[in-house]
Amino acid sequence: MCMKESQKPYLRRLRYAVQLWFLLFCIYAGYRFFQFLLHFEKPGQPFVQRPPSVDGFLPIAGFMSLKYFLLTGIIEPIHPAAMILFVAILMTSLLLKKGFCGWICPVGTVSQYLWMAGRRLFGRNFVIKKEIDIPLRAIKYIIMAIFLILIGIAMTPNMMILFFITDYYKIVDVRTMRFFTEMSVTTAVVLSVLVLLSLLYRNFWCRYLCPYGALLGLVSILSPLKIRRRQTDCIHCRRCSDNCPSLIDVEKKTTISSPECCGCLTCVSYCPSGAVEVTLRTNRSRILVRPAYYIASLLIVFYLFVGIGKLTGHWQSKLPYAEYKRLLTPQGTDGSAGR
Repeated sequence: MCMKESQKPYLRRLRYAVQLWFLLFCIYAGYRFFQFLLHFEKPGQPFVQRPPSVDGFLPIAGFMSLKYFLLTGIIEPIHPAAMILFVAILMTSLLLKKGFCGWICPVGTVSQYLWMAGRRLFGRNFVIKKEIDIPLRAIKYIIMAIFLILIGIAMTPNMMILFFITDYYKIVDVRTMRFFTEMSVTTAVVLSVLVLLSLLYRNFWCRYLCPYGALLGLVSILSPLKIRRRQTDCIHCRRCSDNCPSLIDVEKKTTISSPECCGCLTCVSYCPSGAVEVTLRTNRSRILVRPAYYIASLLIVFYLFVGIGKLTGHWQSKLPYAEYKRLLTPQGTDGSAGR
């Protein structure tokens, strides 16, 4: 038992390393995107290629583009990476639970850093009572349902085409960035409250407010991979339940089917008896999946779709340089039209 326990922390260290890699990559992409904007906004700044990965922060655009593609067979060319990444994330959730949230999502990583910092500051994280927790969790599903109805049901291909050709959509990535870099007082107050709540409660944003996570959680229910607890080997130490970032009472369950499970493998890493494991459900049996294989599969599936997007030419934006210049160059700088 001691040997098993001594090997468990590698899963947590590996997860932290993967999360940090994606977070640093997103920060770097954001910096390059900022340089891209400076070229148009300030004369004399060198041109920097727009990083397509910023489209990953446009899940609504990705959802719209996916619907448009399914109905017309055409991939929207202005933000094609938004659809590619949206599909990649959906597929990881369908095949490998909500692993994107647990291993890749930069927002989830920041949320994790905050509640860990809060635990150090206050000695613990607080838990919202079940009577309040359940209604609060419904918020993200309500937001998700609104988007599904407005885009998935109400919008027609013609409506989407009209939206795709608007100036707003062409630089929606820029507008998203400016929402944070040029935030209003209201936005600053809301973000400050979210940061405070994230210090006090584990993954407050992810658990109660993220509609993207809500969608991925529902999709992940269909995943053939599940976290399971073998009752015969369980010593009821409750390390799995006490350390679960999603507050799932693993020690009381045999199969974790909750849409809150983010596939982080924290419960697996803390189990001293090896009773908590990842299994693949088939028609005839359940196959034990080594954690390393799960992690590798998650990254392979994610990057596979990114590679397909690049190889098929549906990664870089097709918006012409002249159009970016028209939309981003301030009026009077070089005679171009204003924003």
